[in-house]
Amino acid sequence: MRELQLVVVGDVQAAFLRELEQPISQVLGVASYLGKALMPTPGFAFNKDRHQFHTTAIMRRLLTIKDTGTPLILGVADVDLFVPDSPFVYGEADRESHVALMSLHRLKADGETWKRRTFVEAVHQAGHLIGLSYCEDARCAMFLATTITDAERRQLQLCNNCRNELVKLRRV
Repeated sequence: MRELQLVVVGDVQAAFLRELEQPISQVLGVASYLGKALMPTPGFAFNKDRHQFHTTAIMRRLLTIKDTGTPLILGVADVDLFVPDSPFVYGEADRESHVALMSLHRLKADGETWKRRTFVEAVHQAGHLIGLSYCEDARCAMFLATTITDAERRQLQLCNNCRNELVKLRRV
């Protein structure tokens, strides 16, 4: 069953989003796919005072392009994201509307480091969409990263507590 639609937002390579399918499936057991819908760079969400893009506005627009029959949607952008109470966010998820957004912008690094960081962030956002909460274990993919050091510390796996919670969520 296709559970999670991945959407290109702006100047992100579609081929890269296809690479996100495997870690999301492997860690969470969630089948994902690259949707046909694309979203151009979301100028409508740009805040000129902050020079950043507001996540909520983009997430609302993502809901309008979600494929029928697919319960979850994750947009992947390469712009600097914010929510009003934070200087920036790597991503945001809304469990009620089943939409999430993440950005590659602040995760960039040399070599394969950026790819690993991005895989972990995709798993993190998808984890929220299926019902997982933030975790206190700094190595768990569900840990809230507020710095690049946090993002680097997280692993592409769930801790025992989050794995147990995932099993409970799958039974429902």
